[in-house]
Amino acid sequence: MATAHVGGYRPGLVDLKTGQISREIFVNEDIYAEEQERVFARAWLYVGHESQVPNPGDFFVSGMGEESVILTRDRAGQVRVFLNSCRHRGMKVCRYDEGNTTVFTCPYHGWSYGTDGRLVGVPYFREAYHSQLDRLQWGLVEVAQTCVHKGTVWATWDKDAPPFLEYLGDFARYLDQMFDSWDGSDGGTEILGGVQKWLVPSNWKFPAENFSGDSYHNISHRSVDMVGAGPSGSGRRDMPELNLARKLHIAIPDRGHQTTAYLLPREVEVPAGYQHSPVVSDYFKKCEEARRQQRGDWGRLITLVGEVFPSMAFLARQPRTIAVWHPRGPHQTEVWRWFLVDKNAPQDVKNFLRDYYIRYSGPAGMTEQDDMENWGYAHKASRGTIARRYSYSYEQGMGTEVDNYEWEGFSLPGSVTDLTQAKSSEHNLRNLYRRWAEFMEASDWDELASWRRAQRAAAE
Repeated sequence: MATAHVGGYRPGLVDLKTGQISREIFVNEDIYAEEQERVFARAWLYVGHESQVPNPGDFFVSGMGEESVILTRDRAGQVRVFLNSCRHRGMKVCRYDEGNTTVFTCPYHGWSYGTDGRLVGVPYFREAYHSQLDRLQWGLVEVAQTCVHKGTVWATWDKDAPPFLEYLGDFARYLDQMFDSWDGSDGGTEILGGVQKWLVPSNWKFPAENFSGDSYHNISHRSVDMVGAGPSGSGRRDMPELNLARKLHIAIPDRGHQTTAYLLPREVEVPAGYQHSPVVSDYFKKCEEARRQQRGDWGRLITLVGEVFPSMAFLARQPRTIAVWHPRGPHQTEVWRWFLVDKNAPQDVKNFLRDYYIRYSGPAGMTEQDDMENWGYAHKASRGTIARRYSYSYEQGMGTEVDNYEWEGFSLPGSVTDLTQAKSSEHNLRNLYRRWAEFMEASDWDELASWRRAQRAAAE
């Protein structure tokens, strides 16, 4: 038993040698404050989807950590991301969730900004400022870097952060299993409906670790299995084809991203989905056939759930959803969830999926209700003086990871744990906290980009 740590972060709170992690990193106010500077101000964060701002002047108010940001498309058609805060006195210049505008006008003192962020209107510019205010210096604060990747929009506040695809590294191959069109076309994806938002009384790292690959909490979702609410239409595990597959935890250690996936044998087809709706089932059967034909061995990989460090999670099978864990203090998380479909999917399929997604995920969804209850109670039970003296255990599967896992001649990049026989591991969860600790301890991106040092060493 250790005494609860009173100050901020220090090395040792994440002990990967023993597989133990201090509860302090979830409940400590000082650590939370450091986290905003060291993690959320430096990492690449998911902001939204291009389909939410299809036309010049369209905007969507999103978030990056605790910061409110505006995702917009300017008059030239470029996607931009700005801090949603007036440069005069800090008021939000946009208080609507989404819409279309020519200017963002602060409702406090009337400064107005174009969709390119420039300050274009200042009340009493001649009288009060004597025409001396340098409006070029007082535009909206823009993120340091923006990347549109397969329709998704990402941003970072740090100009020294690596480009987004370098930030993903080998994980891009796994993430794109979700972002690519499933029907084999180049039509891309779009957001189905709006964004669901709700509050959870827990630290943001609880849901982040859950979606990193918590394969141990299936008891939580027994009610979902009993009513057959899974994509197979006959229960989440009623898919005998998967008994022939390898179930894997896949992590990219020097990036902090991870996923859980099934790797099917070559001769086995992907299990049929949505059996209670022949129209939808037939559509996805054709999609799976197209995937296997176009992607070869990569088409055998069924990516299930995963996490892009630090706070973007995804369900890549069906339902295809994106979630972001927005920190709202150490004891609360605001969850946002987007639902993703192929643009070219038939309307009947989109209508079916809209109903299914809401029933399965989100604050009213069966699985999400289970998870929220777990996270909330675990967090509340860890805030006490005595509770904080005892670490959490992340010891499952320690030492069983292999690099460049190979099966039937197909090699997967990253660090892999085979769950087929073991059933469960905390390999991916440890990878999340390894990267979190590196962000908390590193002074800059030169320290964080260990792969660059490795590349330089190999070149020498």
